Amino acid sequence: MLVVTRKAKEGIVIDGNIEIIVLGVEDGKVKLGIAAPKEKKVYRKEIFEAIKQENQEALKADKDALSFLLQKNP
Repeated sequence: MLVVTRKAKEGIVIDGNIEIIVLGVEDGKVKLGIAAPKEKKVYRKEIFEAIKQENQEALKADKDALSFLLQKNP
């Protein structure tokens, strides 16, 4: 993990086309601005984790349904 110290209005660039700028720091919270190509998906971590969990649950449901169908129609 790269750890970088930045002040307000400073930023970093990832892969030449993703820019993250510190817009401000207030009450222990950091406000970030992220500029990325439209084809790049940017999520807050808690949203990304929820999507991953939902996808895993959907995959399990599909496997259970397939097993059920295979048992009914050998």
